[in-house]
This record gives sequence, structure tokens and C-alpha cells, in this order.
Amino acid sequence: MDCTLRDAQIVKNVVHVGTKFIPFRVGTKVTFHYETRKCDAERTLIDESRTHQKPMELVLGKQFKLEVWESIVQQMGLHEVARFRCDKSLVQQYPFVSKTIRDAQKQPQGGKRKHCCGLTFQNEGTGYGDLDELFIHPQDLEFTIEILSIENPDEYGKEAWQLSDDEKRTLVGRLREQGNVAYRANNLTAARDAYSYAIGIIEQLMLKEKPNEPQWIELAQMKVPLLLNLSQCKLLEQDCYPVIEHCTEVLKYDPQCVKGLYRRGKAHAAVCNYEQARSDFQRVADLDTSLGTAMRKELAKLEDQQRLKDEDRIKYCKFF
Repeated sequence: MDCTLRDAQIVKNVVHVGTKFIPFRVGTKVTFHYETRKCDAERTLIDESRTHQKPMELVLGKQFKLEVWESIVQQMGLHEVARFRCDKSLVQQYPFVSKTIRDAQKQPQGGKRKHCCGLTFQNEGTGYGDLDELFIHPQDLEFTIEILSIENPDEYGKEAWQLSDDEKRTLVGRLREQGNVAYRANNLTAARDAYSYAIGIIEQLMLKEKPNEPQWIELAQMKVPLLLNLSQCKLLEQDCYPVIEHCTEVLKYDPQCVKGLYRRGKAHAAVCNYEQARSDFQRVADLDTSLGTAMRKELAKLEDQQRLKDEDRIKYCKFF
């Protein structure tokens, strides 16, 4: 079927009619494949999502850089395929959107993405010749869109950036419990990931608050047990420097936290920071007298560990 709809700046041609019309609202998530072409004689191909077998996901009302995509998908039904010719004034941001998507497809998971704006472009370009040319010489673009799914906000699990602050706090509680369950099952990787995710959400919330104000302090208190739990996972994995870092942060919020001092002391001992470990163990004994015997054992082990290391060093020096 070929049906054409026109307005001043967007021309739509229906290639394949949809199977169902679903009302759109703020928060609706639309998943679609897209193909982008220039409107030149060759209909030059710029991008095609199927090449990377990863469709685009767009959540309406979240100020996506390419506003025209929000407009055109709302003119479509489920499983519809349509072509949209869009005036160049509506697609000026496309080179930057395309660069972000291309970079994400090449980026190793967890790597940092480089931001690109107009000023960066003037100095460095986008890193893609076809996008640089499109930025310098804007022109109409044609998008072929295939709608794969349309989900309203109550039909899918939101990502953290889509949540309200109250929803984020609720998610932190769920993640903490998930981490605890995984830890009890000896699944340290799952526990560590849950605690890390929850900490990241709290840090986002803390950025909105003034340090040492009541809301900020409340969030810091929520962060402390997560940092302690993450430290325990890292300690069991013998990844000691993050333990020192996380426990030091805990002690900034709560200088008398016995668990933080003890776990940091164990980590210091493991990496041969003997004086720091001795100081932490002694502080634990001072704060909680019921742990005095246990700390004396830790201090004795520390002395033995240091003595053996000194003896090894002396033996090693005799060779020279």
C-alpha cells in the first residue's frame, strides 16, 4: 500500500500498514528499526539499524535530541512501515545523534563515551566523514521506520534514568535486597553488581542535594550499608584496593563505623599496609570492647605477617 500524508515539513509514505493503533503518552517506549538516506539522486544510505541488529528505543517526552523522531513515530501504528521525508530544518541534530549511536555500537561495555557538540565539531569533527559533510551541508533526510513494539509506561521495566526520585529510592531498596539474596547464595558477582547499581543511583540523587543538608545526609546513610556490603564482596574476591576506597568513604560519613574500620584493616593487611591496618584494628578494639580479643588476634597475625616479610627481605638482600 502506498498512502501519502503531507504537512509543510514532513511527507509520509506508508509502505506497509500497521496491525494495531496504540495511543501514545509521555513515557511510552517505542522500539523501531530505521534507515536513514539523503534525498539526493542516489538516495545515499547514511545509517541502517538492522546492520547492527539493534533497534532503536525511544521514550516519549524525555527530550530526545532529534525531536522529529518523536513526531513521526507517533504518526504510526504497531508493525507499520513508513518513509518520512523531513525538511533539513528538522534534522540539524542528526549528525550528532548518529555519531552517538555509532560510537555506542563500537564502544566496549562500561567504556566512556565522548560528548560531541557544535564547539567540539568545529575543533575535531564527528569522526565520521559522511556526518561531517552532512553537518556542513544540511539537506532533507528520508527515514524509513518499522515499528516493532509500543509499550506504555506501566508495561515495561523502566531504566533508572526514567524513574522519579521516589521510584529511584524504592529501586535502591530492591537492589539491596537482591544483593543480599545473591550474597547468601554465594553469588558474589550478582551481589556486587546489585550493590554497585544501587550506589550509582544514590550518587545521582546526592548530586541534586546540597552537601550536609538533611536530604543529603539521609542519602549518605542509605549509601553506607551498600558500600559496606560491596566492600565485603570485594574483600572475599581479594580485590583489596576498592575495599580501602569504599570503607574510607563510609568512615567519612560515620567515623565510628566498626565494620568499615575492620574491613579496611583487613584490606590494608592484605596489601602490606601494616601501620594503617594496625591503626584500624586498634580503633575497632577501642570502639567495641567486646571485639578486643578478636582484634588482639588480628594484631598478632599482622605482626607475624610483617616479621615473615622482613625475614624474606633480609634473605633476598643476602644474594646481592
